[in-house]
Amino acid sequence: MNIRKYGDDQLVAALQKGEATAMTEIYDRYWRKLLAIAYNHTKDKSTSQEIVQEVMIKLWDRREDVRIDSLPNYLAMAVKYSVINYAVRERRRSEIAFKVISQADTYFDDENIYAQFLQEYISGVVETLPEKCKLVFKSSRENGKTARQIALDMDISEKTVEAHLSKALKSIRYSLRNAGVISLTVFVSLWTGYNG
Repeated sequence: MNIRKYGDDQLVAALQKGEATAMTEIYDRYWRKLLAIAYNHTKDKSTSQEIVQEVMIKLWDRREDVRIDSLPNYLAMAVKYSVINYAVRERRRSEIAFKVISQADTYFDDENIYAQFLQEYISGVVETLPEKCKLVFKSSRENGKTARQIALDMDISEKTVEAHLSKALKSIRYSLRNAGVISLTVFVSLWTGYNG
């Protein structure tokens, strides 16, 4: 007998015996209706298709254990449950994503505040340097002048400029170590653009 002429009860019996043609016929017979049910709840075609596929896969996987009195009712209820499960999963995913984003925002806010604090701390240290040393450092790091330009501006040798820069950086590093921020010598190098 042609499987397309099977009634629903015959299809279910064939399905439970593991006949793949029965599964194909159930899919062909009901997928449009199930897609409409899913779409009515999700308003998303791609999601609806995924839900229907999921219902059909589960039906095949559980074919030996499943009890079906009415195939259309069973499939409709299965789609509705899958829609609910999908909504719960998406809600959890959204909550987790929101939590991660919130934590990331907090993390970056903390990092920005910390970086700002360090910059202000270093600026405070620079202000305590001897006048010429302070002028050389500010000309180099804040105004972006080269050692040659500073030497010409201040009428001193380039070696003297480099000595002042080295002294300034040593003072900053020393101050940071005393403040218990030993690991931030890298930060100083980045902030000052100097790797000496």
